[in-house]
Amino acid sequence: MAPGGARGPTPHWGLPLGGAALLLLLVPAAAAQEPPAAACSQNTNGTCGDCLKNVSCLWCNTNKACLDYPVTNILPPSSLCQLSSARWGVCWVNFEALIIAMSVVGVAILLGIAVCCCCCCRRKRRRELDKSDEKEMREREERRMRQEERRAEMKSRHDEIRKKYGLFKEENPYARFENN
Repeated sequence: MAPGGARGPTPHWGLPLGGAALLLLLVPAAAAQEPPAAACSQNTNGTCGDCLKNVSCLWCNTNKACLDYPVTNILPPSSLCQLSSARWGVCWVNFEALIIAMSVVGVAILLGIAVCCCCCCRRKRRRELDKSDEKEMREREERRMRQEERRAEMKSRHDEIRKKYGLFKEENPYARFENN
């Protein structure tokens, strides 16, 4: 890491010892390798770039002060530095702009996810409707075919009954005599 940009000791997680129990050890392995982090207050009245080389520092533009970032809070309190003049990470973005930008990006992502879900659900519903429409058309056609069969069967029965009782109407009543 760059000089002055040290974060502190890097944790080193040990492997299970002896295979019987999982034992994790936090060993400050990098403590001997890296110089201790410079206090943020040393960069006061310096430049924003010098202050923000250390990621644990916060630059306040109003009083040109380099402060320790209050890690217990997500955002620095206004008593420490106003959000519009607070810088962290990079000098060209203040916390207000960062909050607004992150809110817009978050809303855009949520909106995108909602639109994708709606489109997928609509497409799935449309496929289900297409399948149910096909099924309904097949069933309708089968019912029509069965009804046609029943009609033909009933017509043949009625014609047999009419022949039996002599009520059958032929197209040409003399056709019977001509066939003999």
